[in-house]
Amino acid sequence: MSEPSSRRNFLKETTALAGAAFITPYNFYIQPTKPKLMEDIIGHGDFKYRVNQEWGNLNPSNTPVKNCHEMVMDSKGRLIMVTDETKNNIIIYDKSGKLLETWGHDYPGGHGLTLFDEGGEDVLFICDPGGRVDKTTVDGKKLMTLKTPHELGIYKEEDPFKPTETAIAPNGDIYVADGYGHQYIIQYDADGKYIRHFGGKGDGDSQFSTAHGVAIDTRDGDNLTLLCTSRAHNAFKRFSLDGEYMETIFLPGAYVCRPVIDDSNLYAGVCWSRLKYLNQTPDSGFVTILDKNNKVVSNPGGTEPMYRDGELQLMVQKQPLFNHCHDVCIDEDKNIYVCQWNANQTYPIKLERV
Repeated sequence: MSEPSSRRNFLKETTALAGAAFITPYNFYIQPTKPKLMEDIIGHGDFKYRVNQEWGNLNPSNTPVKNCHEMVMDSKGRLIMVTDETKNNIIIYDKSGKLLETWGHDYPGGHGLTLFDEGGEDVLFICDPGGRVDKTTVDGKKLMTLKTPHELGIYKEEDPFKPTETAIAPNGDIYVADGYGHQYIIQYDADGKYIRHFGGKGDGDSQFSTAHGVAIDTRDGDNLTLLCTSRAHNAFKRFSLDGEYMETIFLPGAYVCRPVIDDSNLYAGVCWSRLKYLNQTPDSGFVTILDKNNKVVSNPGGTEPMYRDGELQLMVQKQPLFNHCHDVCIDEDKNIYVCQWNANQTYPIKLERV
């Protein structure tokens, strides 16, 4: 080969290599995958769990999910989950993870799910942030649709109403968290008649920053109260059943979802934690558990809870197991079923108490 042609080939090859080196970061970048969980036991103190990622996995062609938003256990021990997949808004499992039943096609934003014992019969309250709160039987028969704040005359026509959760008092009063709207808690009686509303968006003690969840705190049987999530404040706020502010339970670093009461403990899914620069960070969820004194005793998937001079320190994700924990359900054996939002359309994860 002549020198000029050799030189031309050399220049072509050099140019091609240089070009490839230049475009690689843009055209050949591979998104890093999360490391697999190295430990199969997570949690702290007396609240440790074995991770079962296979529980509840179904055929997505037949029974798909988008976001596994919330789960409750009925009086028969069945696990009932709501998803925003309208092919099957409600998915019912047995405790082994076997599919029992599906129903529901009317909740494109299916989000909140609360179970209430009404005179010995299980009923469900379903929230869709599209502006709807329905009361149904466990097999899907609609019993009542609550009037919206617009219909009640307490919101202007242009005001958003995006309900995310309900809580039901023993007398049947219904508390609706307008978590993605004006962030009021709206109280109705058992027949759906408006009583009052309180809270609203803001940084005052009695206000919320994402009033995502609400629950009746039954741990003191002589003094029932209302626990409300203020997620962006990393806190739960306690109110009387008449809507009077009582206290704030701060959970630094934890963007908590609804509070779930089981015996003397309080459980919650943490949707995000504060990682780099203390910002709300994607795919940084874990579970947090509080005792009867509202002291954090375990963070499965998160850092061990630490107190200094009585002050809870920052809590963040430790193990890359969860994406965004949206809800937890506790069975009689104290296993935890974790429902996730924005988790690649995956099914719940079971944490088996050890």
